[in-house]
Amino acid sequence: MATSSKAKKKTVRIASGRKRVRQDVKLNAHNSALRSQFRTVVKNIQKAVTAGDKTKAADLFKNGQSVIDSIADKGLFHKNKAARHKSRLSTKIKALAA
Repeated sequence: MATSSKAKKKTVRIASGRKRVRQDVKLNAHNSALRSQFRTVVKNIQKAVTAGDKTKAADLFKNGQSVIDSIADKGLFHKNKAARHKSRLSTKIKALAA
């Protein structure tokens, strides 16, 4: 009898466990969408900064702050991480003026 390196995933038999699995799928999809939205916002601001477009970067940052904060409020990641991202992005935008 050969054992494979991957453990076989067991199906849940208890009703509450099956419900939990259904909920996890839905929550995972929602969290993935929010995480993607966060990355997109940050990426767009960074693109504007590298292009040297201060007005566009500042405008995107103004809208992006609320997105970053709302995702942190939902508990997707820590509030300090949100603050760190906002701080670094604002520093890059301020550096464009100099």
